[in-house]
Order: sequence, then C-alpha cells, then structure tokens
Amino acid sequence: MELIDVVHKLLGPIEPIGESNEDDRRLKNLEATIEVVDRLLCDIGSAAQDADRVEHSMRVIGQRAKQFLADVSTVN
Repeated sequence: MELIDVVHKLLGPIEPIGESNEDDRRLKNLEATIEVVDRLLCDIGSAAQDADRVEHSMRVIGQRAKQFLADVSTVN
C-alpha cells in the first residue's frame, strides 16, 4: 500500500456527493485533510529556510522545499 493510500484511508473521502448526511461526514474529512496539509506545508516552509545554507545537504533540501512551495503557489 502506498503512503498516499494510507493517508486517504485515514482521512476519508472529501468529494461531495449531494447527500446531506454523507456530505457532512465528508466536510469533516475535508477539515481534517486541510489541517494535515497545513501542518505539512509549515514543515516544508521551515525546511525552505535552509535554501541559502552553506552546508550542501541542508541547502539541497532547502532549495527543493522552496521550489515546491513556489510550484504550489502558482496552482490555481
């Protein structure tokens, strides 16, 4: 099982289906998903602060994190 499959299984579906009771559950799933993504983005943001470090391994991680955040910010 892929990591994303495990995450989806833990958080549950978020797409609305037009049935009020199920969509209420899916809204709660969406809120949980947003919280996880927010925390992960904060972690990536912290890593991005190392993009200009002298240490090669830290700089590589920081630059990759910074590039990812730039890519995310251009998505509509």
